[in-house]
Amino acid sequence: MTRRTGLFAAAAALLQGCSATRALDALVPSDTYRGRMDIAYGSVARQRLDAYLPLRSDAPVPLAVFFYGGSWTRGERAGYRFVGEALAARGIATLVADYRLSPQVGWREILQDCAQATRWAFDNAQSLGADARRIHVFGHSAGAYNAAMLALDARWLGAQGLSPRALAGWVGIAGPYDFLPIRDPETQVAFGWPGTPPDSQPLVHASAEAPRTLLLAAQNDTVVSPQRSTVALARRLEALGVPVRMRLLERLNHATALGVLATPLQWMAPVHGEVVGFLSAQPGAAPPADPAR
Repeated sequence: MTRRTGLFAAAAALLQGCSATRALDALVPSDTYRGRMDIAYGSVARQRLDAYLPLRSDAPVPLAVFFYGGSWTRGERAGYRFVGEALAARGIATLVADYRLSPQVGWREILQDCAQATRWAFDNAQSLGADARRIHVFGHSAGAYNAAMLALDARWLGAQGLSPRALAGWVGIAGPYDFLPIRDPETQVAFGWPGTPPDSQPLVHASAEAPRTLLLAAQNDTVVSPQRSTVALARRLEALGVPVRMRLLERLNHATALGVLATPLQWMAPVHGEVVGFLSAQPGAAPPADPAR
C-alpha cells in the first residue's frame, strides 16, 4: 500500500507541474542496475557524475550522458536516479552528471562542464562496458539545451578534442532551443542578458553535420514553447538532411515529459519506449518515421 500511495503521489505532483524527483526516486527499484557513484570528471566540486550500468551484458552497450534541467541555476544528480535506472534496466549505461550553476558561472562554463563530462564518457566507455561508437548526450529542459549545444555547436566538444560527429546521436526532451529575448530573470543572469550573443542559441547551429536526433516535448508545454523550440529545430534539421524523430505528446506537461521515464510511471506516455529505442539503435541507424506527422 505504501508503494502504491507513493506512486500516485508522485504522479499527482508531476501532473501539477512539479519535478517530484525525490518522490520518484523513492519508488525506483535498486535491483535492476549496478551503480558507480560520485565519480570526478573534473577538479571542482560540481564536476562529478553517477554511473548506472546494466546488471549483465554479452556485448558492449550504448551509453547516454544525461543533463538535468533547472533553469541553469539548480539541480543535483542525486535527484535523477530514476533516469539512470529506467535506462540501465533496459541495457543502456547512463551517466547522470552535475555541472556548475548560475550565478556562480554562466552558460559558457556550464557547457564546458558538460563537454568535459562527455569527454570522460569517451575515455572510460570500455571500463563501463559501453561501446564508444554508441555514446549519446541526452537532456531535459535546460539540460536539453546543454545536450543540443554539444551536438550542434562544435566549439564545446572541440575544446575536449572531440567532434559532434563522434556522437551516435542526441536526445532533447522539452528543450529551449531558441529563446531570445530572454524574459525569465534566472535565465537572464545565466546568459548575461541583454548582452546574450545570438550564437548562444542551438537553432543557430543546426547543420547537415548534426548527429541523429530525437526531440520530444509536451504538446501543451507552458514553460518552453514546443513550436518555437522542438518543432522549429526538428524542421530545420530535417531540411538539412539530418535523421530526426520528433513527437509532441498529449496529456503531459514540462515536468511529466521527463518524469514518465521513471519505471513506475511509464504507462502514462511512450517517452520511455521512444528514448530506449533511439539509444539502443545500432550505429548509423536512422530514427523511425513518426506515422502521426
